[in-house]
Amino acid sequence: MARLRIMILFGTRAEVIKMAPIIKLMKQDPETFEPIIVVASKQYQQLHQAMRFFGIDSDFDLNVKSSREIGMIEQLSQLLHNFQTVISAAQPDMLMVLGDTITTLAASLSAFYNRLPVAHVEAGLRTYDKLNPFPDEMQRHLTDTLSDVFFAPTEQARDNLLNEQVADERIFVTGNTVVDTVTQYYDPDYHSKLLDSIPNDHDLILLTMGRIENTGFPMERVFRTMRDVVETNPNVELVCPVATDSAAFGIATEILANRDRIHVMPLMDLGDFLNTAARSKFILTDSAGTVEEASVFHKPVLLLRKNTERLEAIKAGTAKVVGTDPTSIQQATFSLLHDKKFYNRMTSGGQLFGDGHAADQIVEIIKREF
Repeated sequence: MARLRIMILFGTRAEVIKMAPIIKLMKQDPETFEPIIVVASKQYQQLHQAMRFFGIDSDFDLNVKSSREIGMIEQLSQLLHNFQTVISAAQPDMLMVLGDTITTLAASLSAFYNRLPVAHVEAGLRTYDKLNPFPDEMQRHLTDTLSDVFFAPTEQARDNLLNEQVADERIFVTGNTVVDTVTQYYDPDYHSKLLDSIPNDHDLILLTMGRIENTGFPMERVFRTMRDVVETNPNVELVCPVATDSAAFGIATEILANRDRIHVMPLMDLGDFLNTAARSKFILTDSAGTVEEASVFHKPVLLLRKNTERLEAIKAGTAKVVGTDPTSIQQATFSLLHDKKFYNRMTSGGQLFGDGHAADQIVEIIKREF
């Protein structure tokens, strides 16, 4: 039997983290699979930091600048144009994409025009608010419209797809591959210079923020609010990793840097981030992916967004949407720091996003179905 040439496209760090377990399994079965790795650009700092961490090399580079440099419309146009060239050169049998990025949408649309089947990992997530999160919600919805095989991370995602008239036999509930990655790289004996410098009786709060809709004033008031939280709680330490090539880095540096018990730093590699999250008391983030990672460690999450597609965490009580309003953030933070019953309720949700074997299921399904 000829090997399946499966093209996988990366445009963000999150895509690498969640696709890495699948790529690893495919490379362990070279008689069945030939993964073809395409990157949006070798200039994306966060993307290539993650690829180095997993030892993943690219076969093709689309060489497209970021949306911050050229805008989303021009970025989409260039991705479509350059991806066509790659498809013509590589002649894949299938495209596999993940999630909700502009690279995912562009690749799926290109595959459709080339009559290539599309397998969508992390399919079916919805807020049903096309502007929140922006532009993710519409990008993943359109990608699902263009897809042929749907790897839904949860039953809720499956139900969303069924409600949109996707055929049941094309949907496979696998769990989320990020759980595979987290369980593999979590080290209970992990040490770092940062963590070793924090007294054992101090509470570590992990803060990550970088979404487009939060850039500017929303981000500024979150950072100021958390600065005040640290200043009024002498046993609290705030860790804030930020991409140095992002707008968030300048804002974080201006408001948070050079203050006692506040640690602003460049993005950690994945192993450092996961093990810091595991050591934290709780996490504030505008990243939906971090909600999934935190669930593995049973860490409460305060979501700095208007809504979320990870409804499982909201229903289980392990995540709470607080937005960027200072009062909401202060109240929730105070409760997590000082109300033990409230804290315990937010740590008791169980494993919401899979058992750590999502990639095994996905690879086996592809072998069986194709």
